[in-house]
Amino acid sequence: MKTVFHSEASRGHANHGWLNAKHSFSFASWQNPERIHFGALRVLNDDIVAPSMGFGKHPHDNMEIITIPLKGALKHQDSMGNSSIIEVGEVQVMSAGTGVQHSEVNAKQDEAINLFQIWIFPNKQNVSPRYDQIRYGEESMRNNFLQVVSPNPDDAGTWIHQQAWIHLSQLEEGKSLSYELKQKGNGVYILNIDGTFEIAEQTLNNRDAIGIWETESVTIHANKSGRLLFIEVPMIF
Repeated sequence: MKTVFHSEASRGHANHGWLNAKHSFSFASWQNPERIHFGALRVLNDDIVAPSMGFGKHPHDNMEIITIPLKGALKHQDSMGNSSIIEVGEVQVMSAGTGVQHSEVNAKQDEAINLFQIWIFPNKQNVSPRYDQIRYGEESMRNNFLQVVSPNPDDAGTWIHQQAWIHLSQLEEGKSLSYELKQKGNGVYILNIDGTFEIAEQTLNNRDAIGIWETESVTIHANKSGRLLFIEVPMIF
């Protein structure tokens, strides 16, 4: 088993007033040559967007983009004709493929939104752009791995063009779970949303993260109740 620990304090930070962003990997003006990506995981941004503010229309291509709101609601519009609101308890996926333009704006005028935006390199280039949005039951996270993204359209959750899986989990204090990696050669990047956990002999506090690879399973123990984000990706792609 190999591991890399990323403390909350080691993340990149950019405060633009309307946007307060934390970066797990190099992004925009924050560049760290030792934090470019974890396998096929390129971006994990932890964004707080002010009321009614957001990202104006801008382009993407050949990237799998996943958005998970933690608080508030996000208004999405894109060049494929989609217009929707993504709320807590939902996951949005956009396969940029040959190219798409979209905007993401805080849908509320009186409350900031906090969201994770995840970019994963695809295993197919120049596919037709696609959009998907699913709702999940938060109770399904309790002492369990709730799958929200996979490579298979027929599996639980939504899907992307990569041999990657995303799970959410909420563990009660004192509980332990074992995460089984789905594919040989994959690693898993685990972000502690809140709570306190022991993973691979490392204590994770709020927003700490650990990347783990060259193993078949990972044991997680909750010292204090909280939530975790699991992003399993190929380490070579």
